[in-house]
Amino acid sequence: MTDPRRAGRSRAEPARDWPTSDWLAHRARVSPGATALVDAEAGTERTYAELDAAVERTAGRLASLGVRAGDHLGVVLETRPAFVRLVHAAMRLGAVLVPLNVRLARPELSRQADLAEPTLLVCEADTEADALALGEVPVASVDSPTEASVAALAEREPDEFESASWSRSDPQALLFTSGTTGDPKAVELTTGNLLASATASAFRLGVTPDDRWLLCLSMYHMGGLSVALRSALYGTTVVLQEGFDAGAAADAVAEYAVTGVSLVPTMLRRMLDAREDWADSLRFVLLGGAPAPEELLSRCADRGVPVHPTYGMTETASQIATARPREAFEHDGTVGRPLLWTDVTVVDVDATGGEGANENDGEPDPLPAGEVGELVVSGPTVTPGYYGDPEATDAAFGEYGLHTGDVGYRDESGRIWVLNRRSDRIVTGGENVHPGAVVEALRDHPDVREAAVVGLDDDEWGERVAALVVPEAGADLSVADVDAHCEGRLAGFERPRTVAFADELPRTASGTVEREAVRERLRAADGRDDGG
Repeated sequence: MTDPRRAGRSRAEPARDWPTSDWLAHRARVSPGATALVDAEAGTERTYAELDAAVERTAGRLASLGVRAGDHLGVVLETRPAFVRLVHAAMRLGAVLVPLNVRLARPELSRQADLAEPTLLVCEADTEADALALGEVPVASVDSPTEASVAALAEREPDEFESASWSRSDPQALLFTSGTTGDPKAVELTTGNLLASATASAFRLGVTPDDRWLLCLSMYHMGGLSVALRSALYGTTVVLQEGFDAGAAADAVAEYAVTGVSLVPTMLRRMLDAREDWADSLRFVLLGGAPAPEELLSRCADRGVPVHPTYGMTETASQIATARPREAFEHDGTVGRPLLWTDVTVVDVDATGGEGANENDGEPDPLPAGEVGELVVSGPTVTPGYYGDPEATDAAFGEYGLHTGDVGYRDESGRIWVLNRRSDRIVTGGENVHPGAVVEALRDHPDVREAAVVGLDDDEWGERVAALVVPEAGADLSVADVDAHCEGRLAGFERPRTVAFADELPRTASGTVEREAVRERLRAADGRDDGG
């Protein structure tokens, strides 16, 4: 019997898995003079030939520190040119890249490092102490170290090494999930996953030789890492911004004739607030990490910003579905249709056991268009599983592919809407409430910019619906206004019984709403802002 975890991918794999060199080496051979990397802060540029030479030196220095093919290279850096070099150097050596989230507290960072089993950790000045605190793993820095035990990468004499050959089934990276529904898991991504994702994205967005992609997301997330990897495949230019600043990002678009950028909604909103006029060079804004509010899409439509709302996850090497601007503007809330080779099935959320689980003898039948259920995805971008966690891997896959844990639906034309995480579902008085449906109703109010909906413990009903609402600037919005708006739009059990207001929703580094922080704010407001 075919392993269901590979059923979706195997249809797209070639009959033979031909080994290839690393992507940068190939690009340097065919486009040596093309601009590979622009450091927007320093105003410097490197061609593919120059970047290739720098990566060769970096790989040799890593080899001198004991990194070999198959080893795990831990990277504890924020987005910067050195990170880009490390991405390609790891591939040249045949090492598995392990980007670690520098914003985590040390205990959480330590759990990730313990699970990933790195041979070497590469840090920078700001993360040196954190890297040293992770245990017995050797540490090297791309900056001048302050501790004698930390190797200065730039001062190492490069060792000779043999460039690795890669097959599509080889693990190339371990990236951690956001951990919004529990302890983060290490997602194994193969070269085939990353290649299929880059190819499918190119077909949806369109790629030209003159494209320039602004990299301002953190590279320890898939959204940032994918820019560096894909550009080497495409032969396009990465314009790198160290640390996101909305005004500087908008200025970089104009100064460097940027044609594309990946953002989360909060970043896009801040850029729109910072600059009224945007450069005509911009061809696509890939918007992911969180649902795109209607208000934000309306601003983009009014100002001609080519926004492409997208739905993706670490387990699928980024995009699953992406809407083009016209589709996004005409069908509010959609993330568009699945990308090339990707299949999305909607299954009954009540007929499967637990998030990402398949405890039944058989998978439930797919739901028809318009019915809400869990989104299940298959195709060549889907991870083979979670590193070091076979139980989580087995639980995540079923007959139709990877259980995403996300709840949504598709329309008759195949467009997908994502409502919320399955684990976010609220059960009040025996009735199921999907927070995404409540958020949609709240956003219909002209004075509501954003909202997050969670369940709070309730002695009588088990849970009650609670909403943290972000009003439009200058709006005078009250709990009574919210309650009156929901009447007739939502069933009685769906209406928020606790309402509070905030200037912004708390979010993770990847742009996802931090639901426990929302819950804490609503607990604090409970009793003052009870809408019931």
